[in-house]
Amino acid sequence: MADLKEATQENLAVLIEGIKAKLNMANTAVMRPEDFDLAHYEDLLYLYNMVQKKTAFGINEMTAIVEELGAMRKQG
Repeated sequence: MADLKEATQENLAVLIEGIKAKLNMANTAVMRPEDFDLAHYEDLLYLYNMVQKKTAFGINEMTAIVEELGAMRKQG
């Protein structure tokens, strides 16, 4: 397992892919690692760790997580 404490593009991809897999997102094309900036790495790591600890998500939780991810995406 990679050391996710280091903010690299590779680790950012691990975080995004891990979040997508855990949430079982249908439309994963909207969440590509290249759409996120390393400036948000700490926030993504926090979200990743939170998501990995849970076994199930309510609709409100899913919505909040997706909105949070949307807010972190690069604008443009």
